[in-house]
Amino acid sequence: MLTPMVAGGVVFPGLFLLSKNTLQRLPQLRWEEADAVIVSARLVSSVQAVMASTAGYIVSTSCKHIIDDQHWLSSAYTQFAVPYFIYDIYAMFLCHWHKHQVKGHGGDEGGARAPGSIWAVARGYLHKEFLMVLHHAVMVLVCFPLSVVWRQGKGDFFLGCLLMAEVSTPFVCLGKILIQYKRQHTLLHKVNGALMLVSFLCCRVLLFPYLYWAYGRHAGLPLLAVPLAIPAHVNLGAALLLAPQLYWFFLICRGACRLFRPRGSTPPSPCQTQD
Repeated sequence: MLTPMVAGGVVFPGLFLLSKNTLQRLPQLRWEEADAVIVSARLVSSVQAVMASTAGYIVSTSCKHIIDDQHWLSSAYTQFAVPYFIYDIYAMFLCHWHKHQVKGHGGDEGGARAPGSIWAVARGYLHKEFLMVLHHAVMVLVCFPLSVVWRQGKGDFFLGCLLMAEVSTPFVCLGKILIQYKRQHTLLHKVNGALMLVSFLCCRVLLFPYLYWAYGRHAGLPLLAVPLAIPAHVNLGAALLLAPQLYWFFLICRGACRLFRPRGSTPPSPCQTQD
């Protein structure tokens, strides 16, 4: 178990540092540290998403029996990805820290910050990214032990499908980068927004009804009968995983309303979104 986790602990922070240093030091680029940090963090998230989705596709398509079939990638990638969620909490904080400085809250001309200012930034970070930090913590402290110990080698198909939820992440990351650099009205942003909306809906929201349907087909049950036929804690776990996805999908839909609204029109209040 330690080998994949150590590998993940080297790969994700290492890729972040490599990307950041490359963007800062290449003569053709010479990016500011804030820009390099933000883009590098998004890049690592996208790479992890591609790796997770690929592993999930391989696992889910290899398991013909959705309960008993096993694939070595299911446990190996789960262990490999654990350090990513820990690293990403810190990477998100770095992005928040640099955005805080860019907005003029980091002191005059890079001077010394007031005592305790870092804690103010940390509180702001936890307030803004609380749901994402909670999601990452649950993945490490709850989902990882459950997938390694509680499953006892069962249900690799379902784990593979859950890994494929990451398909939407590269579109989310690109959208955030385009917004960060004021490219909201470009064709690329609109195309990316449409792909993000569709991929998030299919791979994160509709994923859960699909998993229930797949189990129903395996057990010879209609879809609506599946929740009554499986243990209550499984339904509870699925509901807890689905809830933040529905919230984020609502935010994406709200952003899409603003993105595809004709310029100069008065925005309807349900479609307004936060920066």
